[in-house]
Amino acid sequence: MNRIDRLFGIVTLLQSRRYVGVEAIAEKFEISTRTVYRDIRAINEQGIPISFEANKGYYIVQGYFLPPISFTNDEANALILMERFLAGFADRSIQKHYTAALNKVKNVMRGQQKEQLEFLNEHIKLQIPSRLQNDFEYLSTIQHAITNKSILRIDYEKENGERSCREVEAIGLIFYAFSWHLIAWCHLRHEYRDFRVSRIKKLFDLKCPFRKSDHMPVADFMKKLPVDY
Repeated sequence: MNRIDRLFGIVTLLQSRRYVGVEAIAEKFEISTRTVYRDIRAINEQGIPISFEANKGYYIVQGYFLPPISFTNDEANALILMERFLAGFADRSIQKHYTAALNKVKNVMRGQQKEQLEFLNEHIKLQIPSRLQNDFEYLSTIQHAITNKSILRIDYEKENGERSCREVEAIGLIFYAFSWHLIAWCHLRHEYRDFRVSRIKKLFDLKCPFRKSDHMPVADFMKKLPVDY
């Protein structure tokens, strides 16, 4: 990668995150930390205001707006393919937000690129059995609860038809066995439980902070799952 491409890459990385550490930039672009400092200085000299906050990293100063990012044909095609996968494996809330985001991306594309995307969109299909379709609208709310560490109340139905109301602290979402699973600390059982999202009948974000402060990483919970689902 030449230096110009790397500088654009660093700017794109900074756009995608609130803060980015020196080590993260160095690892991403396989350069030394000294080179990172030089590149950041060069970007600043081009009029893009990048600042640094101790213990957090570099960030683009709030209020500065960069011109639209251009996409290669391969990158644009990947977005269309991902839209098809989301239609099969995400729920209605995620599909809606992704479509809105994709429309914003299309707005900055050239006319010819848009035509190519529309053509490709008509030639990529995904057929999912009806039993695997996610006919619910909870994933976005669950994502907010994970990020904001707020308690959820769920009306849950077990496989045997038994229903119960639970208040839970969501630590993560896992997709396995062709289903989304909410991994959460259950106030009723006082342990981490695996709730299949398709069995949630009602879900509310109570906007109340977690009561438990030392939750296990969701990656550790995944280690308990069987290798063959």
